[in-house]
Formats: sequence, structure tokens, C-alpha cells
Amino acid sequence: MVGGPRVPFVIILALVAVGTLRAQQPQLPIADGQVLRLWEGPAPGALGNDESDIPTVTVYLPRVMQARTPAMVVCPGGAYRVLASNHEGRQVAAYLNSLGIAAFVLRYRLGPKYHHPIELGDAQRAIRMLRARASEWRLDPARIGIMGFSAGGHLAMTASTWFDRGNPDASDVVERSGSRPDLAVLGYPVISLVAPWTHQGSKDNLLGPNPDPALVQRLSGERAVTKETPPTFVFQTNEDTTVPAENSLNYFLALRNAGVPSEMHVFEKGPHGVGLANDDPLLAPWSTLLGNWLRLRGFANRS
Repeated sequence: MVGGPRVPFVIILALVAVGTLRAQQPQLPIADGQVLRLWEGPAPGALGNDESDIPTVTVYLPRVMQARTPAMVVCPGGAYRVLASNHEGRQVAAYLNSLGIAAFVLRYRLGPKYHHPIELGDAQRAIRMLRARASEWRLDPARIGIMGFSAGGHLAMTASTWFDRGNPDASDVVERSGSRPDLAVLGYPVISLVAPWTHQGSKDNLLGPNPDPALVQRLSGERAVTKETPPTFVFQTNEDTTVPAENSLNYFLALRNAGVPSEMHVFEKGPHGVGLANDDPLLAPWSTLLGNWLRLRGFANRS
């Protein structure tokens, strides 16, 4: 054929339309995979200048950033000593992206070097930052959630029970935004720090030796829920012996008693720390249930 194969006219029109759409969308000041410091200078309470002293979020964006895109701060677990940032961070972010949610994986400071309230302050700062930059980053300031696993679930739980409206007089514009998440997702979370089923390693790393008993009580999630706690989704396995299901069950009952919209799924089989459980066909459906709940809350794509 002279001149080579012809490109169908409809394809040409589609390519032109895509190019026009991209040209109309302003360039975002953040990029997929970018690492953002939570504070421009040293973080409050910093004990050094190493990577472990600098709390950050890593940005993971959905393919299309619509105006007012929902966002989630993701808190990997690791007993407040390490961060499981792959299967409880990056992989989770990719799943959230598939639902049209922008994900920001938190690298928070850890024990035994750092203790409460440093970890909570890092999580609250991440929420404030997303809300303060929402217009600039094409996020919805009314749809900023937090998600965590294991000890990261305790951090997400604490952020959803300890929060404020921000300081309107702060010189730092980020600190003027509220720290209450609009919803919380907890995967096999550490909840109680006082019950027999407490995960002692997480407690020790978070609070150090001989913590104030009153603080231990306040950081036990089953005692911290109020009617202002945001809607919450909880995932757990009955077979988990590291962080027993009593943590999730008692937290769900506290949510229910406070009238907080909530949903919980306890699977019979499965060890602790499974993340999305993509290698287990019997456990993997938990993320589909989460997606359905996020759609119910108006937090994810309908398709």
C-alpha cells in the first residue's frame, strides 16, 4: 500500500482529545514516587539528622488526578521499631491508586529512640499537610483518611481518636489545618496497651520503660473512642497470635457503642502481617471488601 497503513480516523480523534485534556490539566507540584519532608527544617523533637530523624511521606498518585481526589496517609507497621514499607506501604498505595485514591506512605520516627507523642505528631502533621496543600495538589480536603497495619494501625487509631482543629494563629500554614482524619482503615491493629492481649513490644517501643499509667490508659484505643471518632474499617484474622483479634473486636465494640459508622471483617485463617494477602486466595478478598466500603463512604471510584 502506497504511503503505509492508514490510521483510523477515530483513533486520531481520540489521541487529539487525550492530548488536549493533558494540556488543559495544570502540572502538579508533586510527582509519583516523590519523597516529601513533613517539616522544611528539623522536625520537632528531632534527636539527630539521620534519615531516621526525618519524617516523610512518599507520594503515590492514581493514573488520573481528578479535581478533589481523595487521599490516604498509610502507616506501615513494625512494632514501632521498624517499618514494613513494602507490603504495608508501597503495595497498599498501589491498591489505593487503583481505586482513584492518592496515597502518601508515612515514614514516622520510631522507638526506642523516639517515644510518644513524637509518632502521633508525625501522623498528625501528614494529615495537616495534605489538607493544607489540598487545592495545590488537587486533593479533597474533606476526604483525607488514614490507614495503618499492626503498630501502624495503633498509630492510625490514635490519630483518629486524638486530633484537633488546628491553630488558626500559627505562622506555619500547615499547622492551621485540622488533624482529624475523615475515615480510618485498620489492618490487624494493636489497640489496647493495658489488656492481657497487649502487644508488649509495640508498647515498650512507643512508651519506653515505666510509662505513666494514665498515659497507657489514654493510648488504649478501646477507651479512647468518642462519637467524634471518624468512620472506621477493621480487618483481622482469628488465627493471629501476634496481635490477637481481641484488639480489633474490643475496638469495634467501642465504635459501635459510640455510634461511629464502622465495619469489621475477621477471617478464620491467616497469620499476622499479611498486608494485602495477594498470595492467599482465601484472605485476599479483604481488600475487595475494603474497596466496597470506601465506595460506600464516597471515598473511591464506583467502577
